[in-house]
Amino acid sequence: MSKRHRLDLGEDYPSGKKRAGTDGKDRDRDRDREDRSKDRDRERDRGDREREREKEKEKELRASTNAMLISAGLPPLKASHSAHSTHSAHSTHSAHSTHTGHAGHTSLPQCINPFTNLPHTPRYYDILKKRLQLPVWEYKDRFTDILVRHQSFVLVGETGSGKTTQIPQWCVEYMRSLPGPKRGVACTQPRRVAAMSVAQRVADEMDVMLGQEVGYSIRFEDCSSAKTILNLLSRELLRLLKKYTFVIVMSATLDAGKFQIYFDNCPLLTIPGRTHPVEIFYTPEPERDYLEAAIRTVIQIHMCEEEEGDLLLFLTGQEEIDEACKRIKREVDDLGPEVGDIKIIPLYSTLPPQQQQRIFEPPPPKKQNGAIGRKVVVSTNIAETSLTIDGVVFVIDPGFAKQKVYNPRIRVESLLVTAISKASAQQRAGRAGRTRPGKCFRLYTEKAYKTEMQDNTYPEILRSNLGSVVLQLKKLGIDDLVHFDFMDPPAPETLMRALELLNYLAALNDDGDLTELGSMMAEFPLDPQLAKMVIASCDYNCSNEVLSITAMLSVPQCFVRPTEAKKAADEAKMRFAHIDGDHLTLLNVYHAFKQNHESVQWCYDNFINYRSLMSADNVRQQLSRIMDRFNLPRRSTDFTSRDYYINIRKALVTGYFMQVAHLERTGHYLTVKDNQVVQLHPSTVLDHKPEWVLYNEFVLTTKNYIRTCTDIKPEWLVKIAPQYYDMSNFPQCEAKRQLDRIIAKLQSKEYSQY
Repeated sequence: MSKRHRLDLGEDYPSGKKRAGTDGKDRDRDRDREDRSKDRDRERDRGDREREREKEKEKELRASTNAMLISAGLPPLKASHSAHSTHSAHSTHSAHSTHTGHAGHTSLPQCINPFTNLPHTPRYYDILKKRLQLPVWEYKDRFTDILVRHQSFVLVGETGSGKTTQIPQWCVEYMRSLPGPKRGVACTQPRRVAAMSVAQRVADEMDVMLGQEVGYSIRFEDCSSAKTILNLLSRELLRLLKKYTFVIVMSATLDAGKFQIYFDNCPLLTIPGRTHPVEIFYTPEPERDYLEAAIRTVIQIHMCEEEEGDLLLFLTGQEEIDEACKRIKREVDDLGPEVGDIKIIPLYSTLPPQQQQRIFEPPPPKKQNGAIGRKVVVSTNIAETSLTIDGVVFVIDPGFAKQKVYNPRIRVESLLVTAISKASAQQRAGRAGRTRPGKCFRLYTEKAYKTEMQDNTYPEILRSNLGSVVLQLKKLGIDDLVHFDFMDPPAPETLMRALELLNYLAALNDDGDLTELGSMMAEFPLDPQLAKMVIASCDYNCSNEVLSITAMLSVPQCFVRPTEAKKAADEAKMRFAHIDGDHLTLLNVYHAFKQNHESVQWCYDNFINYRSLMSADNVRQQLSRIMDRFNLPRRSTDFTSRDYYINIRKALVTGYFMQVAHLERTGHYLTVKDNQVVQLHPSTVLDHKPEWVLYNEFVLTTKNYIRTCTDIKPEWLVKIAPQYYDMSNFPQCEAKRQLDRIIAKLQSKEYSQY
């Protein structure tokens, strides 16, 4: 033993006794040891109590969660062997520190998500609590019982009942419970925005990633995968309906009896909503300018209403909405700091998803002087039924919406501003009573509501060009369209015009049967004319260019023309202008966009809508994949060849030879065959009046305009579409006389090389 050690212990004498004077130090050390031992015991007891409290917390959380899961029709959590018994206090503490959810709650890793095989996140339980408060949950057992017994039924759920998000999930649960191969669920939505937003919400509720187990498929965009079991769809119903075993028709506004009869007197399930009373106000006299009246009403509510709450203003389209947003923001800012802050949010279908989600943002806070901050959502009729925006207390309803209208006699389909129906007006008013009592300001008279508005919106199939519908029905093998069991049979003239169009495009033969070309056209998510143009472009060695033009025609207008910079925008547009017209101008824009590496700044500098160009690029890629599937070559004519633009213009004629106008001696244009007097739209880049023009769109306003026009040669018409340009069926006009002369020359072979 070392001296140092001996000194620490006190020197030992031979008798084994310690040196005198060390007893006090020993007693101090003994007391210290006892104190430390007691501290350890107290710490151990404290740790035991903490662990017991954690166990009790987990037990209570498990019990409450099990009750919630059982009420939701989900299996309760399984009993688990706690890690506390086998782990040290240190490891137990670590486990708690890393498995703590929201608000200090211990997570429950034993509850496994059946779709991902991973533990549910704490957010799942937070959302589930809100889901269980929806009115629709009281009807889950009845819904499942009907689903088991019937192949189809009708469900009418009022606004805010939760039908849109919960019913598809219950269908997934039921389909997963059936024996045999697992089946998917398709849920159609009337609008693109609704399909995307509902898919995101349902994915959150199911605790999965959007695009995996839950996805959406809309025109030119597919956010789904092989794992998708619930798909939100917009335009895919017709071609997919044959694959599904059960059909559930649900809406807040549909004529339930009509659908029940159509589906062989199927059952009806009615679910009430969670609404509060809404006070309705009418104008004493009709408003001359509904946009101006709407803006004034928004500002007046924001300034004068003492009650908190957000506003929802319905307008007819993007142009009106953008104009209203700018003016409301500017005028409220001009009122000074005494007025509450305002957040203006536009909502229409062409907005990107991240901007659409802004409608769920909170309003600005109150100011120190008590002035109320408000959120104002300015929306198309998409906010009537497809989306629910909590916090809205005030609704402004001018009573108008844009509707598609088709005139089969002159083959013109246009979007016109028309009065809404009573059903739509009721839906709009109901948006004000979602969270508390609200107010709806109708900018029309009570007499107009009662006597002038229709009860329900006129079905779209009765006011649309049926070319695409007939092509899809033929693709599905439905040949007898005259006796087909339409819910709302279209007018015979509209149906015959569609058959005539498809026959001229060679999609149907003279017997009305689908041709090989028609079968291929049906696979493209395009109007028949565009589909024919894309396929035929291969014969003119310009399929690459026609793909780009088709993509540009399939997205919103790419040219931006701000009110405060119209002249600069027009000058920028003319930098892309092509002498032969608007279609080739669109091609120039797309090429320039790609050459400038899809630059956002380049788009801004040139007054180009970046979102439209990116959408066009996406559309082009999808169409390219369809062409590859049919082994359709993608090629181009040599740019240095004089035929480069000629071939593109000829390809345009293959699809749009029925939409041609001729310049008369009087100086106005006359549409071929239909003899409608029209003018070139002011937006055209054509700086001259070609004798013959092909147009993409007939626009009905105060005047008849043809929009997106290209200069063409009459020789191309009679050579590319001889069946349509059969002069024996042509009305007498200046165009017929000129075409007669051209045909005579062609037959004499004088113009055999055109």
